[in-house]
Amino acid sequence: MCRLFGFRSVINSQVHTSLIEAENALGHQSNYHPDGWGVSFYLKGSPHLIKSPGAAFGDSIFKKVSGVVSSQTVIAHIRKATLGENSILNTHPFQFGKWTFAHNGNIKDFEQLKPIILERIHPELRRFILGTTDSELFFFYLLTHLNQQNLIDTVHLDYNTLNKSVREAVEGLIKIIGEYSKIDNAGEQETYLTFILTNGEIMLAHQGGKHLNYSTYKKKCPDRDSCPSFGQSCEAPTTNGLINHLIFSSEPLSGENIWRPLKLGQIVGIDNGMKLTIEDR
Repeated sequence: MCRLFGFRSVINSQVHTSLIEAENALGHQSNYHPDGWGVSFYLKGSPHLIKSPGAAFGDSIFKKVSGVVSSQTVIAHIRKATLGENSILNTHPFQFGKWTFAHNGNIKDFEQLKPIILERIHPELRRFILGTTDSELFFFYLLTHLNQQNLIDTVHLDYNTLNKSVREAVEGLIKIIGEYSKIDNAGEQETYLTFILTNGEIMLAHQGGKHLNYSTYKKKCPDRDSCPSFGQSCEAPTTNGLINHLIFSSEPLSGENIWRPLKLGQIVGIDNGMKLTIEDR
């Protein structure tokens, strides 16, 4: 399966360590996930995507992007293909307007279910589906649900409203495709719906069978004496409160960050004011 990384911070931060330098950074993980990589980062409220169908490990472009990118909002993805050919159109993250999305998972019996899912996607959105993956259909299924509630273009979207809509969309998809696996290593053909979604301001992640970890603080911040945004939350656990950064990663990354696993069915996210919310299914 694939590997995910997501980052949301109060300040522009580089992602070079997380994507390249850490012991189990995404670049190293691409040895086992060689079917493409993508990085989405936001500048002045707009997403910028750079993707490749090749392996990230040893890719000079991946290294250059990782070294240059400095943003408050980043999603990165390393792909191991289960459905859909190895092509740029099937490489994550996927983007529509301000929304970007990356999925670690699979939809069991996708070829049989694909026409049913497509039918539930709004025609105006359906025409923007360019690839052949279940992940892209999943994204546009989520967008259809947001569109029905007039949330796609809402400025300064309320987090609770988005969270509720995403939860309803996931549950609606489950009614079509069946439950996602309760076991992470149940097999590549089982259903998994683990993903990260953001519009640049709000970011949330759902644990849908494939493991995902998050971090909101460090043991000790190396920039504590120089960072103008340093606060108590940078070095202490916070539950449903204000924080300065939120990181998601399929594997805990080496370094000072303290990592916690998302529970099965849990949605963890942050609003445009950097308030953390943790919701169980």
